[in-house]
Amino acid sequence: MDSSLKIGDKAVYPAHGVGEVTGIEMRNIAGFEQNFYVLRIIANEMMVLVPTNAIRQVGLREVINHEQVGKVFDVLKEKGMSVESGTWNRRHREYVEKLKTGSIFEVAKVFRDLCRIGDNKELSFGERKLLDTARSLLISELSCAEHCTAEEIDQTLTKMFPKQMPSAA
Repeated sequence: MDSSLKIGDKAVYPAHGVGEVTGIEMRNIAGFEQNFYVLRIIANEMMVLVPTNAIRQVGLREVINHEQVGKVFDVLKEKGMSVESGTWNRRHREYVEKLKTGSIFEVAKVFRDLCRIGDNKELSFGERKLLDTARSLLISELSCAEHCTAEEIDQTLTKMFPKQMPSAA
């Protein structure tokens, strides 16, 4: 990602989704002056400060393009892993790690796999929470990338996974 963001630019912050740069501020941290991007996470209005010299280290990246949107939907259409693929604790750790990567493709895999698991059994509270997080991240980035509303992406996901779609975020 280009290390020089401007006010109004959008970027993806890992595990939180798309944010908009609303400012660039200098802060004194432990006696050192440092510049920060002020990022407003669109889904929940949370404000995040990202050091301007640490974009790559925190995983901040550009929103995917139209071609990559198609690849995300390809991931969603894949079979995915079965419930028998390890214990719930191991799967949970793997899902959390995938969400933390900031990769929309990893987020799509988590969403797809949890939807598939939910087709065969009722999801636990923890699974449902991870599904909701993955869903929110997908909706946030896909709607930004496609210049459409969150509701439109939500409807598309609901059509793909009718049995397992949680209520609107």
